[in-house]
Amino acid sequence: MKKKEDNLIIAVDGFSSTGKSTFARKIAGKYDLLYVDSGAMYRAVTYWALQNDAVQDGSPNTEKILSKLDSLKIEFKKENDENRVYLNGEDIEDQIRSMKVSALVSPVSKIPEVRERMVELQRDMSENRSVIMDGRDIGTVVFPDADIKIFMTADPQIRAERRYRELKEKGINADMEEVLQNINERDHIDQTREISPLKKAEDAVVLDNSDMTPEEQMEWFVETFEEVLS
Repeated sequence: MKKKEDNLIIAVDGFSSTGKSTFARKIAGKYDLLYVDSGAMYRAVTYWALQNDAVQDGSPNTEKILSKLDSLKIEFKKENDENRVYLNGEDIEDQIRSMKVSALVSPVSKIPEVRERMVELQRDMSENRSVIMDGRDIGTVVFPDADIKIFMTADPQIRAERRYRELKEKGINADMEEVLQNINERDHIDQTREISPLKKAEDAVVLDNSDMTPEEQMEWFVETFEEVLS
């Protein structure tokens, strides 16, 4: 594997609920990389908007969000082998996974200034260290020259089932049909937005994990990128 000073960059993009975060965390642990969940950063902004009356009639209040955007401090901390997201010093990891946040995160992500600020923070996090980052536009916008680019996909029904189980395991109330609808809506918004739409980078390798276990995905990663990592 490359030395730390070589700043290895691994970009993992793809649709929601394809297991990007789990996949990226496993790689980060195996190769001692900094893991950044870019989607959690947009969820953090969305959570802040919901908590601070910056949502009107189900839509984000762009002016109010932008007035406080630069003051939002988003951090990733590893605690007991678990990655936690902090917003202005508060652990909000569990709160940002709620359906309420999920329903609003795509509209918030569409705000150009929000994306610009998050991309700036994401690039800052990769300064002088090797990193693996997952999201929607990591290999196309944030790190177009990444050493490794992966685009993850899976059948929408399977993704909905995974998301539903994840919510139930966390004790979060969820309806299967609502989860599937949310996934389909997010797919549409993510692929059709004007700013940094979700799309596969030309040089990205596709990973369809519809019928793969996390262990099989790791085996695939090692076999596919053995030369880069050696």
